[in-house]
Amino acid sequence: MSEQHEVVRRWRRDVRAVPLARAELRKALADWGLSELEGDALLVASELVTNAVRHAVAPRDRGIETRYVRLENGVRVEVHDTSPARPVVGAPEQGDDGGRGLYLVAAVADRWAVGERVGPGKRVWAELSVKAAP
Repeated sequence: MSEQHEVVRRWRRDVRAVPLARAELRKALADWGLSELEGDALLVASELVTNAVRHAVAPRDRGIETRYVRLENGVRVEVHDTSPARPVVGAPEQGDDGGRGLYLVAAVADRWAVGERVGPGKRVWAELSVKAAP
């Protein structure tokens, strides 16, 4: 396992940040021996970064930050943005193109929440752990 237990990157608030953030997480998971979490962790990162890019009410030049933290038995995926607006878990109607991101995060993560961060804005995070074999 890598000695580095946290990977922090800053991104422009642009849709191109999503695949870049996913690639960084994929590499961190491999370095930490957590590749079995890759599918769910990449889904979480995609949803949280996409939400920050699309919905963060902040000047366009304000970036976002991803922070991937190695936990004892898993990973915490954090996305920080400078908008004080909290994400809302809506009830998407059948046929809607969007609105399911946080439902998906809640479905695959052990837990998730929105919290304060140093500086303006918020952090949205989710934790995933390796499941014990039955």
